[in-house]
Amino acid sequence: MIRPGTAVPVAPEEAVRAEAVLAKLQLLVTRKLDGLLQGDYAGLLPGPGSEAGESREYRPGDDVRRMDWPVTARTTLPHVRRTVADRELETWLAVDLSASLDFGTAKWLKRDLVLAAATAMAHLTVRGGNRIGAVVGTGSGVPERKVSRSWWRRRPETVGDPAPGGPVLRLPARAGRKEAQGLLRAIARTESRPGRADLGELIDMLNRPPRRRGVAVVISDFLAPVEGWARPVRKLGVRHDVLAIEVVDPRELELPDVGVLTLADPESGMLHEVQTADPGLRRRYAEAAGEQRAAIARALRAAGAAHLRLRTDTDWLLDMVRFVAAQRHARTRGTTR
Repeated sequence: MIRPGTAVPVAPEEAVRAEAVLAKLQLLVTRKLDGLLQGDYAGLLPGPGSEAGESREYRPGDDVRRMDWPVTARTTLPHVRRTVADRELETWLAVDLSASLDFGTAKWLKRDLVLAAATAMAHLTVRGGNRIGAVVGTGSGVPERKVSRSWWRRRPETVGDPAPGGPVLRLPARAGRKEAQGLLRAIARTESRPGRADLGELIDMLNRPPRRRGVAVVISDFLAPVEGWARPVRKLGVRHDVLAIEVVDPRELELPDVGVLTLADPESGMLHEVQTADPGLRRRYAEAAGEQRAAIARALRAAGAAHLRLRTDTDWLLDMVRFVAAQRHARTRGTTR
């Protein structure tokens, strides 16, 4: 049992492996993705900005579309609302590290792809004084943990009431590559716990407290019931640009013909024996998996979120490069800036 206020011990070999993986990912991401998104997101261009600021009296030449009617009515003098120019981007990651992510039958574990996606997003968004933070869900059973400013040098602390969906590691948004590397180390060293994380609650934490407009990235296998997380994603999309990164293993889409197969649910521990030699069962499994993934895609599309699917049996970096290039082309409509 883990007592509140104590950090989860990490084996030395796991820490060494995490450092090696992060170093390799940093090199791969730098070579492939560097420069693809420079200047390609809202918030860094000069202009009046979109964040509401203070009100002042109207002067000839002011844009009447910025009239502050409530203040005008109270003071009986015309006022306009000033806006604050957006000079930096704030990115928040909702990282699902529940037990179902410790699975993989191809080149990678799904957990490895989660870390790879987080590394890529950190590298793409951390430049120019931008800030990046994260909330990490790991299962159920212990309270939420919050990490202070020097969270890569100090032990996490348990604060507040227990999180409804289980343990959540909150990493505050900080600027700078050193801070981003520390954030990635904290994610890499986070251990999964038995039980299923509440994905809807994890996503909803990006809405509390309300933050300035930015980018919200949800990284998960989205195996939780769609009705549990669809509304929080829609709510998140009202204010932020949302990117959903779905991590998939091929065995979650179809079963191979290998006879009797014993499967263990990593979240509940239940064992199931499946006769994969039955073609009807394999067909029904593939149909059910296809319907599940289609429901996930529909929910994300209805929320207005960009959807990137990473598979453990393909080149995740190539998939991400293609996605970033497609997003850039769509935003610039085929033109260069």
